[in-house]
Amino acid sequence: MTRRIIFPAVAIGAVLLGSGASLQGQGDPLPSWNDTAPKKAIVAFVEKVTKEGSPDFVPPSERIATFDNDGTLWAEQPIYFQFAFAIDRVKALAPQHPEWKKQQPFAAVLSGDKEALVASGQKGLMKIMAVSHSGMSTEEFARIVAQWFATARHPRFNRPYTDLVYQPMLELLAYLRANGFKTFIVSGGGVEFMRVFTDKSYGIPPEQIVGSSAVTKYQFAPDGKPELLREAKVLFIDDGPGKAEGINTFIGRRPIFAFGNSDGDQQMLEWTAAGNGPRFMGLVHHTDAEREWAYDRKSRIGKLDKAWDEANAKGWTIVSMKDDWNTVFPLANQ
Repeated sequence: MTRRIIFPAVAIGAVLLGSGASLQGQGDPLPSWNDTAPKKAIVAFVEKVTKEGSPDFVPPSERIATFDNDGTLWAEQPIYFQFAFAIDRVKALAPQHPEWKKQQPFAAVLSGDKEALVASGQKGLMKIMAVSHSGMSTEEFARIVAQWFATARHPRFNRPYTDLVYQPMLELLAYLRANGFKTFIVSGGGVEFMRVFTDKSYGIPPEQIVGSSAVTKYQFAPDGKPELLREAKVLFIDDGPGKAEGINTFIGRRPIFAFGNSDGDQQMLEWTAAGNGPRFMGLVHHTDAEREWAYDRKSRIGKLDKAWDEANAKGWTIVSMKDDWNTVFPLANQ
């Protein structure tokens, strides 16, 4: 399986500061980070690219930072949260489709048969994503997603999914913006799914989200107003090489700072590293089974294998969740 839940699938708090003044003189800008090598590397990088007169100075217009979402800014286990939404959406639609009780993969979803669901493979997952993400306007889809976030709970923590954002990364986003960076999400997740919560959760507005997307069709609704209908067709997959392509297409500037957590982010980090001047490439390594999860090379979700090897070979920053973060989720959400 590939890393991300997209449309259709190819696989299964608070923001501390805005984009205003510098954090200098306001204490530790990254209090949830232990005073270990990753934190020191981040601070050193930001200081050198923002110091006027320095040979490494980067103008604010070029201070672009890109972040993966699943597993980098919030949790992604035991399944990507967008797929959890898709499963719940199938259950909600089931009364309108009695035939699903005898049709796979829908029968597996409705009966809770995880083995049968996995056995349905990519084709089955695509069917689930198609019926759960299409056939409605973009505005209706946003309302459905917002309602799901307001009511759904994570199976392990029994908390809203939006509670499972990473406090250290919230601090990092705020720190970068306070030092003149523009922060973007570049994720394999659906762009319209993410736009529902990213502004409130991360302080990143909808226009700074790059994600996988579906084809939309312009039409007139029954009330005579124009709308965009979401179709069960892929427009763009923002994963792997698609992340570098998406950055070029939708952002138009190569990042100087990029963070991911898996092999699906490797090309985004490579693309960032290939630019001229100072560069920062980071990976979140999930090493904390007690507070979150521990996984890497053999995980079906968020597999970190080739990108890990490349990071070690090229000196990219690898953040151990267990060793480098003293807090995982916002304190109110622990």
